[in-house]
Amino acid sequence: MFSTDPFTAKAQTVIPLYPGAVPNAIVNNTYQEVKSGSENNIGYSKVTKPTLEIYLPAKDKATGAAIVICPGGGYAFLSYDHEGTEIAKAFNEIGVAAFVLKYRLPSDAIMKDKSIGPLQDAQMAIKTVRESAAKYNLDPKKVGIIGFSAGGSLAALTGSHFDDAKISNTNNTSLRPDFMVLLYPVISMTDSLAHGGSRNNLIGPTPTAAQIKYFSNEQNVTLNTPPTMLVHAEDDNTVNVKNSLYYYDALLKNKVPAAMTIYPKGGHGFGLNNKTTPDKWMDHVKNWMIGNGWIK
Repeated sequence: MFSTDPFTAKAQTVIPLYPGAVPNAIVNNTYQEVKSGSENNIGYSKVTKPTLEIYLPAKDKATGAAIVICPGGGYAFLSYDHEGTEIAKAFNEIGVAAFVLKYRLPSDAIMKDKSIGPLQDAQMAIKTVRESAAKYNLDPKKVGIIGFSAGGSLAALTGSHFDDAKISNTNNTSLRPDFMVLLYPVISMTDSLAHGGSRNNLIGPTPTAAQIKYFSNEQNVTLNTPPTMLVHAEDDNTVNVKNSLYYYDALLKNKVPAAMTIYPKGGHGFGLNNKTTPDKWMDHVKNWMIGNGWIK
């Protein structure tokens, strides 16, 4: 069991994702961030200033591993606590430093190219964590990413297109996550599998064939795709479980180390706890990370 008691782990700080100007941005003073929900169930929409909220484990638990967390919300909002801060606290319990990414949501009102805005932020998050390894006592070769639903799309895109930098990277810092964990992820943008809302918000109602291919993660797996763990429920009526199954198949075909946990029930958006089972997917993630040498 992993505690979600807010007093077991607290964010040390929240930092701007970009030290200077936000790339690909259009200044729009009428477009203001919206915070919704109640305590411990906060959500955000209309994000214009992306941030990283930093959770560091207790020194006696720290393993040197780190993970960037991408909350879901259909590329329309961010389920920030349910799929962000609660997840950070759980990773702290197993000695992993966690960085909750409040990323920009695609919008023509604030971006020159809305399709790459979230990917820019995720690439910048990996870059920032890796370049801050000494500051936070991290191993720069143990920096992973986790995403939920549309956040899973974003995490997988980060693992698909790490060699296609959408941000300035004069230090040539590796933008490749060392591992990925994808929860009920939006993987495909094809007509048969796509989550319509996510696809429309990210690449519009009439995407080109090139856009569909670029943003369909199952079509972009290579030998260099990071090792990946997938978690999904068969009865997910929002994001078809075949998104995970097809991605797992692509990983196997490219000999990428992969693991997958499929629950019979749980629906979509269960976050840290699938209430239909006593099984905890974080236990599987912990054992997977131990088996791969990322944590002890």
